[in-house]
Amino acid sequence: MDPQIKEMHIRLIRYFQAEKSESAMFLLIGGAAIVASIFLWRSSGPWRPMIWPLLGIAAIQIVVGGSVYARTDRQIADLTAKLQKSPPAFAAEEIPRMTVVMRNFPLYRTVEIVLIAAGAVLALFFRERIGWPAVGAGLMLQASAMLLLDFYAERRGELYLEAVRRLLV
Repeated sequence: MDPQIKEMHIRLIRYFQAEKSESAMFLLIGGAAIVASIFLWRSSGPWRPMIWPLLGIAAIQIVVGGSVYARTDRQIADLTAKLQKSPPAFAAEEIPRMTVVMRNFPLYRTVEIVLIAAGAVLALFFRERIGWPAVGAGLMLQASAMLLLDFYAERRGELYLEAVRRLLV
């Protein structure tokens, strides 16, 4: 096998395995948020309203994490076959797909930062109102977790896309 193709194959596997691991983290965080929400629901304390942002964002984490986790192995197999059959065709298909993926990260980051800021506003400036600090804390927790995971996903995506582009050089 050509050394450049072999290196691309290794990068492909590493990229998608890391994506699968991160999707498992999404599932774990979403599941933990659901468990925490159950405990909060059973309590009558001031943190009970935290349930709503925990569950809302957990739904996103579980749907996204579950779909990425479920499709990754098939995606690795399909892309490996395409890479081995025709590296230029692989790159011609993978570059536009990854360009769209990478274009979405600034939007995700903006939404996550807005949610963190909104959570901070609720927690700090609505302290006297029952429930709002808890909602704010839940938003900050969940959005911060998403921001951190997306930070690593974006960097991985940049490196992978760069490697795919090098196939055409």
